[in-house]
Amino acid sequence: MKNHFIAVAVIAIILTSTSCSEKQSDQAKQLQQQINDLKEKIYVPGLGEFMNTIQLHHAKLWFEGLDQNWPLAKYETDEMKETFQDIQKYVTDRPEAKFVPMINPGIDSVKNAIAAKDLSRFKAAYVTLTNACNNCHYATNHAYNIITIPHALPVTDQQLGEGKNQDIGKSY
Repeated sequence: MKNHFIAVAVIAIILTSTSCSEKQSDQAKQLQQQINDLKEKIYVPGLGEFMNTIQLHHAKLWFEGLDQNWPLAKYETDEMKETFQDIQKYVTDRPEAKFVPMINPGIDSVKNAIAAKDLSRFKAAYVTLTNACNNCHYATNHAYNIITIPHALPVTDQQLGEGKNQDIGKSY
């Protein structure tokens, strides 16, 4: 009788743990499905969107450097670096992402020139950065996309000069 009681207890424990395991397994499957559904709904910019952002910062950077607006030039450089990091983080399915590190020396050179507040050094570093962009385009079979030193401001609704606080209402 004692053995019969032990056998029934063991079977009950096995059935209970199996039932709990099945419930946990079902819950895990449901949670994984919810995660998968959410992943499909998240918008991640493509490589082109990231590159357009970088191009805007690159162009603005030139004029900010020429104007020796070093705080804004630093900001644009930091934004470019962050966007390149985002490419490596979010666009992992594109082979171009692995070439991003080749841009870092150019960005570092610009950052150093900005920190030194040296216009001639900035101009040379900007050319180095621009050449790094083109070398990356070449290495990734995008040689048809040639980046140059901009000839005009990329935006007309931003005043790039440091400390030139004006009342925008006066222009109307």
